[in-house]
Amino acid sequence: MSSSVTSSLTATLESELESLRAADLERSLRVVRRVHGAEVEIDGSRAIDFSSNDYLGLATDSRLAAAAEQAIREHGLGSGASRLISGNSPEHEALERALADFFDAESALSFSTGYAANVGTIAALAGRGDVIFSDALNHASLIDGCRLSRATVHVYPHGDTRALRALLASHRATARRALIVSDGMFSMDGDIAPLPEIVSLARGFDAWTYVDDAHAAGVLGHNGRGTPELLGVESEIDVLVGTLGKAFGAAGAYVLGSATLRQYLINRARSFVFSTGPMPAQAAAARTAIEIVQNEPELRQRVNENARQLRSALNAGDGDAHIISVRVGDAAATVRLGATLMEHGFLVGAVRPPTVPDGTSRLRISVSAAHTPDQIERFADTFAAIARQ
Repeated sequence: MSSSVTSSLTATLESELESLRAADLERSLRVVRRVHGAEVEIDGSRAIDFSSNDYLGLATDSRLAAAAEQAIREHGLGSGASRLISGNSPEHEALERALADFFDAESALSFSTGYAANVGTIAALAGRGDVIFSDALNHASLIDGCRLSRATVHVYPHGDTRALRALLASHRATARRALIVSDGMFSMDGDIAPLPEIVSLARGFDAWTYVDDAHAAGVLGHNGRGTPELLGVESEIDVLVGTLGKAFGAAGAYVLGSATLRQYLINRARSFVFSTGPMPAQAAAARTAIEIVQNEPELRQRVNENARQLRSALNAGDGDAHIISVRVGDAAATVRLGATLMEHGFLVGAVRPPTVPDGTSRLRISVSAAHTPDQIERFADTFAAIARQ
């Protein structure tokens, strides 16, 4: 490769990185080693993790590790090929049966990541001539799936079903298919979509419902089946997506729906068709996590109790949502607050654009079953002291 071409590329990218630095938007990787429970080690320093999506504390559970080790002994490490070629392991099939049983769904299909599940599934279900109605605060993977579909996309204000109704009334009749896309629990603020109203509108306007419940699955609902169970609309959601890398402590994602949907996605979801199958070991670990969630409801109870304790200590409102957002606004101030908390031994997500809109940078605090009451109390006291300064 020509050095002049390389130097031109480097210079251009360095200029763009400098722009990010100037706006306090540059990100860098850091190595985080999980120690025990919510405790982590970063560059040799210990901290309590209030940033992770490991809501039930299962990522370090020895039972998941044992299941993965057994699967490696039986099936090897990698799948070796796309699942449509020769990479479909018995562990993949067993996981999908377990998912369908747990969520009381007709069928399930697993993907390598939540991002792959969303971009592949939305683009398979909608295309030119179709219309998608998308919540303004949907996750990036949902936004990208809508864009890749090449359908006409209408974005409605966050959670505003009146605006959604108006958009449906104006645009549904001219489209072949219609899809209403929303997160179940929104990842930045922990608020919940008005699913009953969305379902009602979908039925009234002949639209399909598509819900990404990544942050609620395993935690919300009497049985841990997420926002549709919590809100009583489980049987009304056409396509339900979730992840195995958050509350379930493993990796990968899934799409739930009819057996016909599963078979269609096997043939038409490009992120499934053209990806090497996930490691059998991660499927085995996820299946073990599902069993734990089914058999140990006290984990969900502990998350709720911990969230209530921290919300009360921070005066962060009522409820027991396990995601707490503290709006700061300025990106630089948000980064400074996050760094100061780290100096005091607490890891918190300092979230800036483009993850959130300009001017809405925030600290995203997530609560886990792995947190102890003492850790929560110490964090709240430290946070209050820093905020006063």
